[in-house]
Amino acid sequence: MTPLAPGDRVAFIGLGTMGAAMAANISRAGFRLAVHTRTRARAEALVASGALWAETPGEAAREARALCLSLPDAADVKAVLFGAGGAAEALAPGSIVIDFSTIAPEEASRVAAMLAERGVAMLDSPVSGGPMGAVQATLTCMVGGDRSAFAAASALFSAVARTVTHLGPAGSGQVCKAANQLICATMQAVAEGLALGARAGLDVAAMREALLCGSARSAVLETHALRMLEQRFSPPAFRAGLMRKDIRIALAAAQVHGVFAPATAHAAQMFEALANQGRDGEDCTVLGQLVAELSGLAGVQG
Repeated sequence: MTPLAPGDRVAFIGLGTMGAAMAANISRAGFRLAVHTRTRARAEALVASGALWAETPGEAAREARALCLSLPDAADVKAVLFGAGGAAEALAPGSIVIDFSTIAPEEASRVAAMLAERGVAMLDSPVSGGPMGAVQATLTCMVGGDRSAFAAASALFSAVARTVTHLGPAGSGQVCKAANQLICATMQAVAEGLALGARAGLDVAAMREALLCGSARSAVLETHALRMLEQRFSPPAFRAGLMRKDIRIALAAAQVHGVFAPATAHAAQMFEALANQGRDGEDCTVLGQLVAELSGLAGVQG
Protein backbone atom coordinates (compact mmCIF):
# COMPACT_ATOMS: atom_id res chain seq x y z
CA MET A 1 0.00 0.00 0.00
CA THR A 2 1.40 3.39 -1.01
CA PRO A 3 2.19 5.52 2.04
CA LEU A 4 0.12 8.64 2.66
CA ALA A 5 2.10 11.84 2.27
CA PRO A 6 1.56 15.60 2.57
CA GLY A 7 -0.32 16.81 -0.47
CA ASP A 8 -2.68 13.83 -0.46
CA ARG A 9 -6.39 14.49 0.00
CA VAL A 10 -7.68 13.54 3.46
CA ALA A 11 -11.33 13.80 4.52
CA PHE A 12 -12.28 14.42 8.13
CA ILE A 13 -15.83 13.94 9.43
CA GLY A 14 -16.85 14.93 12.96
CA LEU A 15 -15.57 18.28 14.19
CA GLY A 16 -16.28 18.28 17.89
CA THR A 17 -13.67 19.44 20.37
CA MET A 18 -11.32 16.57 19.57
CA GLY A 19 -12.04 16.25 15.86
CA ALA A 20 -11.64 19.92 15.01
CA ALA A 21 -8.22 20.07 16.68
CA MET A 22 -7.06 16.86 15.01
CA ALA A 23 -8.27 18.02 11.60
CA ALA A 24 -6.42 21.31 12.04
CA ASN A 25 -3.19 19.43 12.76
CA ILE A 26 -3.67 17.23 9.70
CA SER A 27 -4.07 20.36 7.59
CA ARG A 28 -0.98 21.95 9.14
CA ALA A 29 0.98 18.81 8.29
CA GLY A 30 0.38 19.56 4.61
CA PHE A 31 -2.49 17.25 3.72
CA ARG A 32 -5.28 18.67 1.54
CA LEU A 33 -8.28 18.58 3.83
CA ALA A 34 -12.00 18.12 3.09
CA VAL A 35 -14.37 18.34 6.04
CA HIS A 36 -17.96 17.57 6.95
CA THR A 37 -19.85 17.76 10.22
CA ARG A 38 -23.48 18.07 11.26
CA THR A 39 -23.06 21.67 12.41
CA ARG A 40 -21.36 23.60 9.62
CA ALA A 41 -20.38 26.46 11.96
CA ARG A 42 -17.85 24.12 13.57
CA ALA A 43 -16.03 23.89 10.24
CA GLU A 44 -15.72 27.64 9.64
CA ALA A 45 -12.21 28.05 11.06
CA LEU A 46 -10.92 25.09 9.06
CA VAL A 47 -12.55 26.30 5.86
CA ALA A 48 -11.11 29.78 6.43
CA SER A 49 -7.66 28.21 6.65
CA GLY A 50 -8.07 26.35 3.37
CA ALA A 51 -10.11 23.19 4.01
CA LEU A 52 -12.80 22.24 1.52
CA TRP A 53 -16.34 22.07 2.94
CA ALA A 54 -18.39 19.05 1.81
CA GLU A 55 -22.16 18.94 2.02
CA THR A 56 -22.29 15.17 2.60
CA PRO A 57 -19.94 12.47 3.88
CA GLY A 58 -19.80 11.04 0.37
CA GLU A 59 -18.72 14.37 -1.06
CA ALA A 60 -16.01 14.65 1.59
CA ALA A 61 -14.70 11.16 0.82
CA ARG A 62 -14.57 11.59 -2.95
CA GLU A 63 -10.94 11.56 -4.16
CA ALA A 64 -9.68 11.18 -0.58
CA ARG A 65 -6.88 8.70 0.05
CA ALA A 66 -7.87 8.56 3.70
CA LEU A 67 -11.05 9.28 5.62
CA CYS A 68 -10.82 10.15 9.32
CA LEU A 69 -13.81 9.89 11.66
CA SER A 70 -14.29 11.36 15.14
CA LEU A 71 -17.88 10.59 16.09
CA PRO A 72 -19.87 9.92 19.28
CA ASP A 73 -20.82 6.28 18.78
CA ALA A 74 -21.12 3.29 16.45
CA ALA A 75 -24.50 4.36 15.09
CA ASP A 76 -22.96 7.63 13.88
CA VAL A 77 -20.00 5.81 12.33
CA LYS A 78 -22.27 3.46 10.38
CA ALA A 79 -24.58 6.29 9.29
CA VAL A 80 -21.66 8.37 7.99
CA LEU A 81 -20.21 5.41 6.10
CA PHE A 82 -23.26 3.52 4.88
CA GLY A 83 -26.25 5.85 5.25
CA ALA A 84 -27.77 8.09 2.58
CA GLY A 85 -24.99 10.12 0.99
CA GLY A 86 -22.52 7.98 2.90
CA ALA A 87 -18.78 7.94 2.45
CA ALA A 88 -18.25 4.24 1.72
CA GLU A 89 -19.58 4.38 -1.83
CA ALA A 90 -17.33 7.34 -2.66
CA LEU A 91 -14.12 5.79 -1.31
CA ALA A 92 -11.81 4.29 -3.91
CA PRO A 93 -10.38 0.80 -3.44
CA GLY A 94 -7.03 1.08 -1.70
CA SER A 95 -8.09 4.00 0.48
CA ILE A 96 -8.02 3.92 4.28
CA VAL A 97 -10.63 4.77 6.90
CA ILE A 98 -9.19 5.77 10.27
CA ASP A 99 -11.84 5.81 12.96
CA PHE A 100 -10.73 7.87 15.94
CA SER A 101 -14.11 7.32 17.62
CA THR A 102 -14.58 5.11 20.68
CA ILE A 103 -17.02 2.32 19.84
CA ALA A 104 -17.48 -1.33 20.80
CA PRO A 105 -14.75 -3.67 19.48
CA GLU A 106 -17.24 -5.93 17.74
CA GLU A 107 -18.76 -2.94 15.95
CA ALA A 108 -15.31 -1.89 14.74
CA SER A 109 -14.66 -5.41 13.44
CA ARG A 110 -18.02 -5.47 11.68
CA VAL A 111 -17.47 -2.11 9.98
CA ALA A 112 -13.95 -3.15 8.94
CA ALA A 113 -15.32 -6.30 7.29
CA MET A 114 -17.98 -4.30 5.40
CA LEU A 115 -15.36 -1.86 4.11
CA ALA A 116 -12.98 -4.68 3.18
CA GLU A 117 -15.65 -5.97 0.77
CA ARG A 118 -15.21 -2.66 -1.08
CA GLY A 119 -11.42 -2.88 -1.07
CA VAL A 120 -11.12 -0.22 1.64
CA ALA A 121 -8.97 -0.78 4.74
CA MET A 122 -10.16 0.36 8.14
CA LEU A 123 -8.08 1.15 11.20
CA ASP A 124 -9.87 1.55 14.51
CA SER A 125 -7.82 4.12 16.38
CA PRO A 126 -9.49 5.47 19.52
CA VAL A 127 -7.39 8.09 21.26
CA SER A 128 -6.40 9.17 24.73
CA GLY A 129 -5.00 12.51 25.81
CA GLY A 130 -8.01 14.80 25.95
CA PRO A 131 -8.64 18.14 24.26
CA MET A 132 -5.19 19.52 25.09
CA GLY A 133 -3.56 16.46 23.57
CA ALA A 134 -5.64 16.96 20.45
CA VAL A 135 -4.57 20.60 20.17
CA GLN A 136 -0.89 19.86 20.82
CA ALA A 137 -0.82 16.72 18.63
CA THR A 138 0.36 14.63 21.59
CA LEU A 139 -2.47 12.08 21.61
CA THR A 140 -2.04 8.37 22.15
CA CYS A 141 -3.51 6.29 19.32
CA MET A 142 -4.45 2.65 20.02
CA VAL A 143 -4.77 1.02 16.62
CA GLY A 144 -6.35 -2.15 15.30
CA GLY A 145 -6.54 -3.31 11.69
CA ASP A 146 -4.41 -4.26 8.71
CA ARG A 147 -0.71 -3.73 9.42
CA SER A 148 0.11 -2.57 5.89
CA ALA A 149 -2.61 0.09 6.13
CA PHE A 150 -1.21 1.09 9.51
CA ALA A 151 2.26 1.52 8.00
CA ALA A 152 0.83 3.49 5.07
CA ALA A 153 -0.92 5.90 7.44
CA SER A 154 2.20 6.67 9.47
CA ALA A 155 2.53 10.31 8.35
CA LEU A 156 -1.11 11.00 9.13
CA PHE A 157 -0.83 9.50 12.61
CA SER A 158 2.29 11.59 13.21
CA ALA A 159 0.24 14.71 12.50
CA VAL A 160 -2.10 14.07 15.44
CA ALA A 161 -0.30 11.87 17.97
CA ARG A 162 2.92 11.38 19.89
CA THR A 163 2.38 7.68 20.66
CA VAL A 164 0.90 5.31 18.08
CA THR A 165 0.71 1.57 18.76
CA HIS A 166 -0.56 -1.17 16.46
CA LEU A 167 -2.21 -3.79 18.68
CA GLY A 168 -3.59 -6.40 16.30
CA PRO A 169 -6.51 -7.00 13.93
CA ALA A 170 -9.66 -4.92 13.60
CA GLY A 171 -11.22 -4.13 16.96
CA SER A 172 -7.94 -4.39 18.88
CA GLY A 173 -7.61 -0.64 19.28
CA GLN A 174 -11.08 -0.50 20.78
CA VAL A 175 -10.25 -3.26 23.26
CA CYS A 176 -7.22 -1.26 24.39
CA LYS A 177 -9.33 1.89 24.71
CA ALA A 178 -11.87 -0.05 26.77
CA ALA A 179 -9.03 -1.03 29.11
CA ASN A 180 -7.87 2.60 29.20
CA GLN A 181 -11.31 3.82 30.26
CA LEU A 182 -11.67 1.00 32.76
CA ILE A 183 -8.42 2.14 34.38
CA CYS A 184 -9.44 5.81 34.23
CA ALA A 185 -12.50 4.83 36.23
CA THR A 186 -10.13 4.74 39.20
CA MET A 187 -11.24 8.36 39.48
CA GLN A 188 -13.88 6.87 41.79
CA ALA A 189 -11.12 5.71 44.15
CA VAL A 190 -9.59 9.19 43.90
CA ALA A 191 -12.97 10.75 44.73
CA GLU A 192 -13.39 8.45 47.73
CA GLY A 193 -9.88 9.27 48.94
CA LEU A 194 -10.55 13.00 48.72
CA ALA A 195 -13.86 12.56 50.54
CA LEU A 196 -12.07 10.62 53.28
CA GLY A 197 -9.58 13.43 53.72
CA ALA A 198 -12.32 16.06 53.78
CA ARG A 199 -14.40 14.16 56.35
CA ALA A 200 -11.30 13.78 58.54
CA GLY A 201 -10.62 17.51 58.39
CA LEU A 202 -7.50 17.40 56.24
CA ASP A 203 -6.50 20.10 53.77
CA VAL A 204 -7.37 18.01 50.72
CA ALA A 205 -5.27 20.11 48.34
CA ALA A 206 -2.21 19.45 50.53
CA MET A 207 -3.24 15.82 50.76
CA ARG A 208 -3.31 15.55 46.96
CA GLU A 209 0.18 17.06 46.72
CA ALA A 210 1.45 14.51 49.24
CA LEU A 211 -0.13 11.62 47.34
CA LEU A 212 1.40 12.81 44.07
CA CYS A 213 4.82 12.22 45.64
CA GLY A 214 4.06 8.61 46.56
CA SER A 215 3.00 5.36 44.92
CA ALA A 216 -0.57 6.65 44.42
CA ARG A 217 0.68 9.06 41.75
CA SER A 218 -1.26 8.77 38.50
CA ALA A 219 -2.61 10.89 35.67
CA VAL A 220 -6.04 10.56 37.26
CA LEU A 221 -4.80 11.92 40.60
CA GLU A 222 -2.87 14.65 38.80
CA THR A 223 -5.58 15.95 36.46
CA HIS A 224 -8.99 14.59 37.47
CA ALA A 225 -8.52 15.21 41.18
CA LEU A 226 -7.59 18.82 40.47
CA ARG A 227 -10.85 19.35 38.61
CA MET A 228 -12.70 17.77 41.54
CA LEU A 229 -11.02 20.11 44.03
CA GLU A 230 -11.60 23.18 41.87
CA GLN A 231 -15.12 21.96 41.01
CA ARG A 232 -14.49 22.71 37.35
CA PHE A 233 -17.26 20.62 35.87
CA SER A 234 -18.28 23.01 33.11
CA PRO A 235 -17.29 23.39 30.36
CA PRO A 236 -16.45 19.71 30.38
CA ALA A 237 -13.07 18.40 29.31
CA PHE A 238 -14.75 15.01 28.83
CA ARG A 239 -18.47 14.68 29.44
CA ALA A 240 -19.78 12.27 32.04
CA GLY A 241 -22.19 10.98 29.40
CA LEU A 242 -19.30 9.96 27.16
CA MET A 243 -17.55 8.27 30.07
CA ARG A 244 -20.80 6.42 30.78
CA LYS A 245 -20.80 5.17 27.17
CA ASP A 246 -17.13 4.16 27.36
CA ILE A 247 -17.54 2.31 30.66
CA ARG A 248 -20.51 0.44 29.21
CA ILE A 249 -18.24 -0.61 26.32
CA ALA A 250 -15.50 -1.65 28.75
CA LEU A 251 -17.94 -3.67 30.86
CA ALA A 252 -19.36 -5.41 27.78
CA ALA A 253 -15.84 -6.24 26.55
CA ALA A 254 -14.98 -7.70 29.96
CA GLN A 255 -18.09 -9.88 29.83
CA VAL A 256 -17.34 -11.05 26.26
CA HIS A 257 -13.86 -12.14 27.28
CA GLY A 258 -14.88 -13.64 30.63
CA VAL A 259 -13.02 -11.09 32.75
CA PHE A 260 -14.05 -10.64 36.38
CA ALA A 261 -14.51 -6.87 36.61
CA PRO A 262 -16.52 -5.84 39.68
CA ALA A 263 -14.83 -2.43 39.93
CA THR A 264 -15.88 -1.66 36.35
CA ALA A 265 -19.43 -2.77 37.10
CA HIS A 266 -19.61 -0.47 40.10
CA ALA A 267 -18.15 2.47 38.15
CA ALA A 268 -20.78 1.88 35.48
CA GLN A 269 -23.52 2.24 38.11
CA MET A 270 -22.03 5.51 39.36
CA PHE A 271 -22.10 7.00 35.88
CA GLU A 272 -25.66 5.73 35.41
CA ALA A 273 -26.54 7.60 38.61
CA LEU A 274 -25.01 10.80 37.24
CA ALA A 275 -27.02 10.40 34.04
CA ASN A 276 -30.21 9.80 36.01
CA GLN A 277 -29.55 13.03 37.90
CA GLY A 278 -29.17 14.95 34.64
CA ARG A 279 -25.46 15.55 35.19
CA ASP A 280 -24.16 13.68 32.15
CA GLY A 281 -23.43 16.96 30.35
CA GLU A 282 -20.93 17.98 33.03
CA ASP A 283 -17.30 16.91 33.18
CA CYS A 284 -16.79 13.28 34.15
CA THR A 285 -15.04 14.42 37.34
CA VAL A 286 -18.45 15.46 38.66
CA LEU A 287 -18.28 11.89 39.94
CA GLY A 288 -16.24 13.40 42.79
CA GLN A 289 -19.15 15.67 43.66
CA LEU A 290 -21.51 12.68 43.77
CA VAL A 291 -19.17 10.75 46.07
CA ALA A 292 -18.85 13.82 48.30
CA GLU A 293 -22.64 14.21 48.51
CA LEU A 294 -23.09 10.54 49.36
CA SER A 295 -20.47 11.05 52.07
CA GLY A 296 -22.45 13.89 53.66
CA LEU A 297 -20.25 16.63 52.19
CA ALA A 298 -21.26 19.59 50.06
CA GLY A 299 -18.16 18.86 48.00
CA VAL A 300 -14.40 18.61 48.28
CA GLN A 301 -12.48 21.79 47.63
CA GLY A 302 -8.80 22.68 47.71
